[in-house]
Amino acid sequence: MHPGQFQITHTDGQARRGELFTAHGRIQTPAFMPVGTQASVKSLSPQDLNDIGAEIILGNTYHLYLRPGHELVARLGGLHTFSSWDRPILTDSGGYQVFSLSALRKLTSEGVEFRSHIDGSKHWFTPEKVMDIQVNLGSDIMMVLDECVSYAADWTYTRDSVSLTTDWARRCLKAYPPDSGSQLLFGIVQGGFFSDLRTLSAEEITALPFSGFAVGGLSVGEPKEVMLDILAHTVPLLPGHRPRYLMGVGTPVDLVDGISHGVDMFDCVLPTRNARNGTLYTSQGKINIKRQEFKADESALDPACECYTCRTFSRAYLRHLYTARELLAYRLNTIHNLAYYLTLMRRARTAIAAGTFASLHREIQGVFKGAEKMRED
Repeated sequence: MHPGQFQITHTDGQARRGELFTAHGRIQTPAFMPVGTQASVKSLSPQDLNDIGAEIILGNTYHLYLRPGHELVARLGGLHTFSSWDRPILTDSGGYQVFSLSALRKLTSEGVEFRSHIDGSKHWFTPEKVMDIQVNLGSDIMMVLDECVSYAADWTYTRDSVSLTTDWARRCLKAYPPDSGSQLLFGIVQGGFFSDLRTLSAEEITALPFSGFAVGGLSVGEPKEVMLDILAHTVPLLPGHRPRYLMGVGTPVDLVDGISHGVDMFDCVLPTRNARNGTLYTSQGKINIKRQEFKADESALDPACECYTCRTFSRAYLRHLYTARELLAYRLNTIHNLAYYLTLMRRARTAIAAGTFASLHREIQGVFKGAEKMRED
């Protein structure tokens, strides 16, 4: 199979099971991508990621551009060689990170000027430069430069932002090297929280020859019901024969909600960040491993989980590591949280093939009822 080929093998309602082929292997969908912002999923090795079944990870253009630098990564063989990860990598464009630096950036039609969060140095991102950086990084899936607007943005600003995002998408395609066919390029639909602007953005972006399409600009502070309304409106506007990627979302409930609307790919820092904060996802709901009640608890963290952490250690030991601030706590907690997310994706794929996804959807909603307040970018 050649890079970019996407096959849907099963459907159950709007939920889809499929396969996306890249230069570094197949990705089974629905898929969750662990976030490896700086060419590293925090506290884990590539072997850890292999052991829990990760098929693709995410890297960040903004951070890797600042350090160690995309030209150095290219000289050292690209991200895969540099990080010793031989499976697919998606790089986001850095647009969200620049958006989050609103006090340190200046936006124009040509691109965005920003100051580094590391040393305050001044930099300039254009669609063309973002493409050049990602080509040098050698990722399997590249994202166009876009503008992510806040929940508070009004209709007029958001309309102008949609025009800018479309213009930048066209410029990214124009800068797409003809010999980079093994690197796929995805477009991003924006439009904030206005259904008419989401429709407009989807019409403009899907008219362009991208290998896949992402829904951006959600989980930026809006109520969850608003996010779901916009998602339900937007996903059907995307081509059914291309992968659909929901960026930066979210909790286990968010994932099954997204799958139920036809989303194929997800990423979020939530499982890794919460692991480092002692919040763990289990088949019985969320557990705060810092709690006193686990001090002498000899049971496994999650009896239903087969990950290394759950097979090997007790809740009491995990609590001890965390309260003692031992570095091993971060690794073991992260292994488990990502294993939970990846297992959830495998369960979703199995359920879609069996026609029982609605049952899994209800189960996860029941287990994590009220937990959606933990949703983060």
